[in-house]
Amino acid sequence: QVQLVESGGGSVQAGGSLTLSCEASTYTRSIGCMGWFRQAPGKEREGVASIYMNTHLTRYADSVKGRFTISQDNAKNTVALQMNNLKPEDTAMYYCAAATGSYLGLDADYFGIWGQGTQVTVSS
Repeated sequence: QVQLVESGGGSVQAGGSLTLSCEASTYTRSIGCMGWFRQAPGKEREGVASIYMNTHLTRYADSVKGRFTISQDNAKNTVALQMNNLKPEDTAMYYCAAATGSYLGLDADYFGIWGQGTQVTVSS
């Protein structure tokens, strides 16, 4: 079973940047899409960005378009999320997830493998 480990969370002031990284414990051809999700206290989980590993096609939530960039490094089995111009409303626990098959999107129901999460806190 593939395991996902996130890193790179932390605290930053509004307007700052952070880069999250997600490393898969092993390479597997069954993973088609990897994504980032977030959940703030008292709010529902939200899809942030996803990338289809074979084609590098991406999807972004409207709330992060133009500020966040998802990328992959196949040699290292990692997916990164570069977050720029962070806002207080970006504060949440961020989770990396993987989906098998040909799905590309931000619906959490399609993602069956999840990391433990990394906290991002943005202060005003």
